[in-house]
Amino acid sequence: MSEAVARPKGWRVFAAALSTRKSATMLAFGFSSGLPNALLIGTLTAWLGEAKINLATIGVLAWIGLSYSFKFLWSPLVDRTRPPLIGRIGRRTSWIVLCQALMILGLIGLASTDPAAHIARFALFAFAAAIGSATQDVAIDAWRIDVADGATPVEVLSSVYQLGYRTAAIVGGAGALFLAARMPWPSVYLVMAGLMAAMLVIALTAPDTERPVDDKADLLSEPGEIEPRTRAVALLVVGASWVWAIVTIVTFMASMLAPVPKGGKLPSASDFIKTFGPWIIVATIFVPLGVAALLNWLKARGQAVQTAPDSVVSPARTVANHLYRALVAPLADLTERMRWGVLLVIALILAYPFCYNIWGSFAYPFYLDFLHYSKDEVAFASKVFGIVMSIVGVSLGGYLFVKIGRFPTVLIGAILPIFGNFIYADLADGAPHIDAVLSITHLDALAAWAGSDQRMARLLLTIFYENISTGLAGAAFVAYVSGVVSKKYAAVQYALLSSLTFLIGSLGKGPAGEMIDQLGYATVFRYVSIGGALAILFVLLEWWRSTRVAAAAEPGHTGERA
Repeated sequence: MSEAVARPKGWRVFAAALSTRKSATMLAFGFSSGLPNALLIGTLTAWLGEAKINLATIGVLAWIGLSYSFKFLWSPLVDRTRPPLIGRIGRRTSWIVLCQALMILGLIGLASTDPAAHIARFALFAFAAAIGSATQDVAIDAWRIDVADGATPVEVLSSVYQLGYRTAAIVGGAGALFLAARMPWPSVYLVMAGLMAAMLVIALTAPDTERPVDDKADLLSEPGEIEPRTRAVALLVVGASWVWAIVTIVTFMASMLAPVPKGGKLPSASDFIKTFGPWIIVATIFVPLGVAALLNWLKARGQAVQTAPDSVVSPARTVANHLYRALVAPLADLTERMRWGVLLVIALILAYPFCYNIWGSFAYPFYLDFLHYSKDEVAFASKVFGIVMSIVGVSLGGYLFVKIGRFPTVLIGAILPIFGNFIYADLADGAPHIDAVLSITHLDALAAWAGSDQRMARLLLTIFYENISTGLAGAAFVAYVSGVVSKKYAAVQYALLSSLTFLIGSLGKGPAGEMIDQLGYATVFRYVSIGGALAILFVLLEWWRSTRVAAAAEPGHTGERA
């Protein structure tokens, strides 16, 4: 057995990135993945805030982030096919090049469009770039796994990827704000398009691999598996549910961004979420879970199953089998292993990141337009100091996970972000309590000694707490979800469950922007903290359930499965 290869740390990551062609390419791919995410999910809102776009519209426009949540739906297409015309470039790299070209066109389109005058066209370019970015992530993840070998193992490639991604986050965040303080926003996005073009040139020369023999589809042909016709019906129901949800969201986005007739009224994101939000959750979560549970029930009773090997081979059957394995089989595995407990796991996943995910699209308008910090101040505080504090928080979360265990760390991660919301509410109210803390700890004197002032000290203290707490929570959450998935469907189940973390947060951004316009930042920060209280409840319930399952699994006991 070969020895496990440890991930490089510190400057060794950079050395590893330059040691081989594959790792150097991985560094560029990490940068190519992180740059559009920073530009489209974060920095774009600073531009929109400066253009005086109302927060309700900014919140709805943030729904382009759902592209990253839904990317697993079209991941089978990326995995099984090559794009036309440029497919000869390589199995994975052809998709990466195509997506990078789409992102470059999207960024150029944004640079050529005035959001104040043509917000719908602006949103269309942003959406196209987001689709390209999400699809590129699918291809890059697959490329990393495919090209790994003894000289460049996947652990090294993953560390190099994170280095490139985090570097891009600083460039697309702090770097873009720094440039925006010195040139118009369209010029900033043209510069970023140029950086993406450089990544495309690297992708054109990247190494690639041929498709290995895929034997997973053969497992569906074995006796005892659900018969093809029943699988097709299940896939149709699940696919139709997802398509309905996506079309409903996109249709409302289009109506929200369309020109309002004279005397007309802008559609309400809050009304949309009240009417359709629960049904979107049902369509994307509970319908697929119900279908998976029904298939398990049929299989357990020997109904609608194959009695002999299925020998039919066709392109349509191959694609259907792949889609089934991507969308239905992972959920069937979850429901089979966890039974009713899967509902509690899904509830925890939906509620856990709500407290700290929902307001990210309003951070720049809050800092720049409401609190009137300069772009340079926000660039340093949010995207340099903040990223460092996030890394500290992630490290602390990993340490606590090992030191005190899984659920204590997950519970701490659910509690801490609640107080972050109250700190932001205090900052919005003029920072009376933050100033008291600064005075008691003498951090205000330290800031003055360092050449800063009270205002900057307030922002740094707030971002310090927020990034430490959310970094810890994020690390705990990733570790928890990783422990829920099975090895058989690890990649697909993780992609599916992690995508749910964006669903509630993204849908909530529309009504949140509307509420901020009506009630103000401080009130909304306090309201959002209620989501954190729900997360605490679900963590405690899941802790109790897991403890019961572990006890039942001990020798001499019989009980439910984990």
